[in-house]
Amino acid sequence: MPAASKEEYELLVKQAEALTAGESDWIANVANVSALLFHALKKVNFAGVYRFEKGELILGPFQGQPACVHIAIGKGVCGTAAKEEATQIVPDVHAFPGHIACDSASNSEIVVPIFHKDGSLWGVYDFDSTAKDNFDETDQKYLEEIASFVLGE
Repeated sequence: MPAASKEEYELLVKQAEALTAGESDWIANVANVSALLFHALKKVNFAGVYRFEKGELILGPFQGQPACVHIAIGKGVCGTAAKEEATQIVPDVHAFPGHIACDSASNSEIVVPIFHKDGSLWGVYDFDSTAKDNFDETDQKYLEEIASFVLGE
């Protein structure tokens, strides 16, 4: 079951586009979109980004409990998404080898890569949920769409 319906996501995409339209500052864009999604998606307890910098992922703007600041590429769900440059949907984070537990209340996760316009990895969008199996292909489709323009490049 997705964290939002197709209809809800279609509205969220429009809202995210409106929030980022004409704004080139990635911090402003990611902060606003993280807040939008944190409050709109069901059972989400973290919504934010990790940017790829100096060979690792470093915490950026987010909504939720305090989070891990540095994540190595290939480690945890975020590091795996960055290494593979592919969205990771994890129905049960406790069954994911090497899961990094920043918030013990998290039970499922989706991590979506964010790319620069030139196709290089910018970072990842991370969404955690208190519910198991909270994310599916519907979430992937729309969160990837939002990730494609969130930087304002």
